[in-house]
Parts: sequence; C-alpha cells; structure tokens
Amino acid sequence: MTSHVLSQPRKVSVFSALDKIQSFWSPKLIGSLNDAYEIKLAKLSGEFVWHSHPDTDELFFILSGNLTIKFQEDQGNKDLHDVSLSAGEMIVIPKDMRHCPVTQKGEEVAVMLLEPTGVINTGDAPTTEGLTNAVEDFRV
Repeated sequence: MTSHVLSQPRKVSVFSALDKIQSFWSPKLIGSLNDAYEIKLAKLSGEFVWHSHPDTDELFFILSGNLTIKFQEDQGNKDLHDVSLSAGEMIVIPKDMRHCPVTQKGEEVAVMLLEPTGVINTGDAPTTEGLTNAVEDFRV
C-alpha cells in the first residue's frame, strides 16, 4: 500500500482575487479539481468574440453584474434564444454551441468559470488581440 502526505487545503477569497484583476476578458486561475478542471475568475465588459468549445462544456457563474449570452441559430436549432444572467445565476454552455458573452454598455461583470484544464477562452475563434488570453495563475 502506497502512502502519500496530503497537504493542507487552502481557502481562497474570491472577492480579494477579483480586486487584483486589472483587465477584462483575461481569466485568472484560482483553483483546480483533480488536475483536470480549472476554476477561474474574470472581469468582463463589452462584447466578446463569437466562439464555441468543440470538446467541452463551459460553466459561467455570475458573481456580480448582468451578463447576456447570445447564441447562434446555425446549428439546426431555430429555438435558441439569448439568455440574460444576474448575480447568483449560472449557465452551462454545451460543447460545440456557438455563443458570445455580452455585458450592458459600460457595465463590469465578474464571473467564475469552470472548464477543463487548458481551455482557451476564445475557443475555436481565431486569435483575437486583447481577447485571447493565457490564463494567469493567481494561486499562492
């Protein structure tokens, strides 16, 4: 039987981490699960780029502000409609579904994201200056 030493779990102050974020659409890593999923924080303002994640679902949990997720009806589903979210609400975007997060003009929105390790925030969209960002590690 193999034994290993478990390290002390660390608490994370989500709001302290959010206070350190200086740029929009630039996810910050605050934790991971089973070395397979990343927990990220981001501040959003304005309109993002249309994209999808062909290999994974994406979870948005709204911490503050109001976010609208726009959906494209180009996937054979004519019943898709935009979804508006407020603080305390969440949505899971299914893999391969084209979407575009948008904030109200001038509003800052704070979100928590849960995604598999290594997911690029712009998904299958071409690299977009100012929007395609490497995830900065905010863990201690």
